Amino acid sequence: MSFYRGLSRISRNLRGGGSFNGSRFHSLQFLASHKHHSSMGSTEKVRSFVFTKGLPALHSSRYKIHQQSHSISEDELDPFSMVADELSLVANNLRAMVVAEVPKLASSAEYFFRMGVEGKRFRPTVLLLMSTALNLSTPKPPHHFDQGGSVATDLRTRQQCIAEITEMIHVASLLHDDVLDDADTRRGIGSLNFVMGNKLAVLAGDFLLSRACVALASLQNTEVVSLLAKVVEHLVTGETMQMSTTADQRCSMEYYMQKTYYKTASLISNSCKAIAILAGQTAEVAMLAFDYGKNLGLAFQLIDDVLDFTGTSASLGKGSLSDIRHGIVTAPILFAMEEFPQLRAIVDKGFDNPDNVDIALEYLGKSRGIQRTKDLAIMHANLAAAAIDSLPDSDDEEVKKSRRALVHLTQRVITRTK
Repeated sequence: MSFYRGLSRISRNLRGGGSFNGSRFHSLQFLASHKHHSSMGSTEKVRSFVFTKGLPALHSSRYKIHQQSHSISEDELDPFSMVADELSLVANNLRAMVVAEVPKLASSAEYFFRMGVEGKRFRPTVLLLMSTALNLSTPKPPHHFDQGGSVATDLRTRQQCIAEITEMIHVASLLHDDVLDDADTRRGIGSLNFVMGNKLAVLAGDFLLSRACVALASLQNTEVVSLLAKVVEHLVTGETMQMSTTADQRCSMEYYMQKTYYKTASLISNSCKAIAILAGQTAEVAMLAFDYGKNLGLAFQLIDDVLDFTGTSASLGKGSLSDIRHGIVTAPILFAMEEFPQLRAIVDKGFDNPDNVDIALEYLGKSRGIQRTKDLAIMHANLAAAAIDSLPDSDDEEVKKSRRALVHLTQRVITRTK
């Protein structure tokens, strides 16, 4: 218990309204202590060598991901299976919510809500589990969305509405990101901008945001509205930070982590907090829910950055090396730059020239950049687990099972391969 309480104190020190204090952040970089990898003959050999290194032992005394105190099978603890029925309801509600009068807009808005291309539904899963973890009952909710704008009154239904709003905001951000990145694939199929053009993709994203606002207003909770409005602001801020970096900002880990919070972690952290607020939980419990979402989101993105180098287009649903080819410098390269300052000159030149990409990969292969990024992800996963462990005790078996599933998700995030 003391280990997780200690991690919770670290997490509280990292809050500050979503900002990362530079000195505190760098003081936490105690995780990387591995030997340098030796150089190899070609870029491809370097990539295959460094990218097959495994994660540090998850159950070592230092990096221990919260172990389950109860004997429970993997299937019983599968977070997605636990809320499968509700996820189906969420999917159906989302398809109903994005109906539009204009056929082209309708087909565009539902592009990533169609059956088969809905994605992992990671965020709704987290939020539904969080609802139960915070002592909420779990009756089967009625279909809550009314095109006429009726107010949902059932607590579980209102929480489910947060899951739907969050997924709509997330998908809207993907549509906009794909336009900005000139992407041609998403979730293993052609991106909407590639299939229907940039203008329609932007309008579809705007339409989803407007529908999310209508659903949000139906909850009639000003604090929750303010939280999720802040999320949209953060998404825009993070994307702008990525587009308009100076040379120094581009090479700053602190800047990178702040941008990552805005672009990825703010949505899940503030949505988790909204779940707690709707449940009438205390400010302390709401902040623990926020801490879980924030650290889970940061861990998720750090592993995503690793997979951009280690994954294949088949597993990721997009082209590998996507970030670096778009000139986006992520944690693995930033860590490599700390070991090899000469890499800074290559980063400053940019990656329009494929030779610069190959040189950067050579340095990455000789560095501990991939491993240090994984280690940092593990640290944030442990902080997320610590937040769940710090929630008030409960004797309710469903509550305890949902909390174990949320902790289990932290391990899934750092061991995923796609």
